[in-house]
Amino acid sequence: MSRCRDSPTSATCAEPPTGFPKREPALVANNGRLLDYGRNGGLVVVQYQQYPFVDGGFAPYPLTIARPHDRVTDENAPVTELDPAHPVFHYPNAIGVGDWRGWIQERGLYFAHTWDTTYVPVLETHDPPPPSPPAELKGGLLIAPLGRGTYVYTGLSFFRQLPAGVPGAYRLFMNLLGLKRRNVP
Repeated sequence: MSRCRDSPTSATCAEPPTGFPKREPALVANNGRLLDYGRNGGLVVVQYQQYPFVDGGFAPYPLTIARPHDRVTDENAPVTELDPAHPVFHYPNAIGVGDWRGWIQERGLYFAHTWDTTYVPVLETHDPPPPSPPAELKGGLLIAPLGRGTYVYTGLSFFRQLPAGVPGAYRLFMNLLGLKRRNVP
C-alpha cells in the first residue's frame, strides 16, 4: 500500500513499483486522495508502473508507456543530466558520475515514452548501441509541479538498487524525497 499518512507533518508519499491496480487495489480506490495530497503541498513519488497505470489515467497529467516498454538493461549505461542545475542533482546530495557506478542488473524499466509538457525530464540514458544507434530515453525520471506539491514518476530500478545497497541510488532517492514544490523549476 501507499507509504504516506494523513498528517500535516508528513511531506512525502512513495508508491511501490507496479502498485496500480492489480497488486494494490487500495491505490486505485484512493488515487484521488493521493493526488490531493500532492496538490496540498505533499511530495508523491511513483516508482515504475505497468500499462494499467497509464491506461487507467492514474497520473495527474498524461503520460504513455511504449509497448514493448522502454527500458535500459545495461546497469553501466551512460546517464546524462538534461538540466545539471536541477535541484534533484544537488539537494541534499550532489549527484555526480560516481553515483551511477555499481548499479546492478539494469538502469530502469517502464520509462515514460511520451508525457505532458508539465513534466520535466531530468535525465537521459540508453543501452550501448548494437549495430544501430541507441534511442535516447528521457522518460526515466520525470518531475512535475502538482498544486502546491510535487509529483515524480521514475522508471529507475530503485527496487533493485536500494536492497543491494547501491550508494548512488540511495543518494538520488534521498534527493527525490528532498524535493519540494519550490524546488521544481
